[in-house]
Amino acid sequence: MTQSHTRISKAVIPAAGLGTRFLPATKATPKEMLPVVDKPAIQYVVEEAVGAGLTDVLMVTGRNKRPLEDHFDRNYELEEALRRKGDGDRLAKVQESSDLATMHYVRQGDPKGLGHAVLCAAPHVGDQPFAVLLGDDLIDPRDPLLSRMVDIQEREGGSVIALMEVDPAQIHMYGCAAVEPTGDDDVVRVTALVEKPEPADAPSNYAIIGRYVLDPAVFEILRKTEPGRGGEIQITDALHKLAADEKIGGPLHGVIFKGRRYDTGDRGDYLRAIVRLACEREDLGPDFRTWLRRYVTEEM
Repeated sequence: MTQSHTRISKAVIPAAGLGTRFLPATKATPKEMLPVVDKPAIQYVVEEAVGAGLTDVLMVTGRNKRPLEDHFDRNYELEEALRRKGDGDRLAKVQESSDLATMHYVRQGDPKGLGHAVLCAAPHVGDQPFAVLLGDDLIDPRDPLLSRMVDIQEREGGSVIALMEVDPAQIHMYGCAAVEPTGDDDVVRVTALVEKPEPADAPSNYAIIGRYVLDPAVFEILRKTEPGRGGEIQITDALHKLAADEKIGGPLHGVIFKGRRYDTGDRGDYLRAIVRLACEREDLGPDFRTWLRRYVTEEM
């Protein structure tokens, strides 16, 4: 039966990771600030949240993450310098990030895993459903995912996770979901979850990607969740408990995403994301595509 639920307005973005896969670039620069063409990766994520109607954004940060706060704050000296030059285009780009959303910040402190990072958001979120967006996953705005997840959560209650079919040989790199069909082609009922299973033990090839819409009941489960794989508190373990008992926090559904996703946490995929997005830009694409064709033809 369709139910009415409170409109979601808050998004949580865990951004406390050390970015070790991108060393030495991330020795002094947060991985979330690495540019994807001419915007830091984290700005794409905030823009996605805002595009889905979530304008209250809490970023869970750690030590050496101050540049994240600076990026979404005003820079009056730079703005005034651009005004004096009459450079309205660049001024608008600088101001865009500080006008996107109402930004809040909390430090995770000890790096105890994604589940612990989400738990750090409990005082800010309170007793309302909320979204979690991981900064490593960039979702193309032409393939809306988060807004669909919000719609399903508001219709069905409980929690909703994003799923994507992957090669079975790659499932050990992801959280994996056991699922049942529903009346919607792109929505499944999640009955169990396991973190990074071996291919032979995986219940499906549906991998969890970095978007969640969660019932606040997850916080109490996370408080009681022991460290799991990698010695960290895993959000997958907490969601497995939600899936096993609907009475705790409602049902757990998955939205199957078949659109364009860029994994900027992987060096190769990061480079591919830059090339793809640059090729599609009106201001950069024509010249860049011409150069790229020539490079591939003549030098590869």
